Amino acid sequence: MDIREWALLVFTIFGQISTGALVVLLIVRAYAVRKAGVEQADRLTDKPLYTVVPIMLVALLASLLHLGSPLNIAKAVPNLGTSWLSREVIAAVAFVILAGLYTIMQWRKIAPDAVRTLIGWVAVLVGLYQTYAMALVYMIRTQPAWNTFATPITFLTTSLLLGSLLVAAAMVATRSGTNEQATLLRGALRGVAVAAIVLVGVEFVILPVYAIYLSTQGVAALQSLSAMIGPLGGVLVLRLVFVFLGAGVLGFYLYENASATSKEKTLATVAYVAFLLTLVGEAMGRYIFYATKVGIGV
Repeated sequence: MDIREWALLVFTIFGQISTGALVVLLIVRAYAVRKAGVEQADRLTDKPLYTVVPIMLVALLASLLHLGSPLNIAKAVPNLGTSWLSREVIAAVAFVILAGLYTIMQWRKIAPDAVRTLIGWVAVLVGLYQTYAMALVYMIRTQPAWNTFATPITFLTTSLLLGSLLVAAAMVATRSGTNEQATLLRGALRGVAVAAIVLVGVEFVILPVYAIYLSTQGVAALQSLSAMIGPLGGVLVLRLVFVFLGAGVLGFYLYENASATSKEKTLATVAYVAFLLTLVGEAMGRYIFYATKVGIGV
């Protein structure tokens, strides 16, 4: 992989984390509003919300390394109607603007709660569209290993999985000591843990199905499959181990022990390690994605 592909790895992973985190935060906030009201919901989710825009800005900075110049972002606009790359870039810029607006409105409590929430969900929709556009950029006929059902599914799964675990870690890091907040946090952690376990299950189902599918798609696809299970087989195994430990085993621990008030420090450590392990695992998966490309006719 050259520097441009490393930049794409950072752009796609961080862009997807940012979207996934905002999705999960708004779901957690809706849960907290229903349980304890707007004020308590804001206390639980406002500080974790401050992670979304900085992560997306890192993604955009990485994209500049790929595009070569900020001016190339402006050049993408005329191709909006025909190019998924152009749509991806515009959606990424729109998402960071809307997410930034929502963050400022939450921070300063500008406008009624319903208006702020609406802006947040509009940002989520744009972010999800950005993730979809990212996937469509790679679904081209000349790259059979990319042009499959697995690309949009894995991009969305990565977004929600890492977003869930980031939110769990951020909520634990910014938790309040009040009993009401502790109760809300425990409920939110259990929900996040369930989501993480389900999502890692999706990844473990998709991988063998994807491998079997590649084996039927011609020489180039077979070359990609051979690289994935051959020279990159060790990376693949480590990727699966990290994701399984992070999102599976530690996610199950979070679920089982979220209500144990005596284990707050342990839960915090588990939340941080779960996110970091899964982040490394997902980055390895994206590395394999780029490293195994084999074009038709190449």
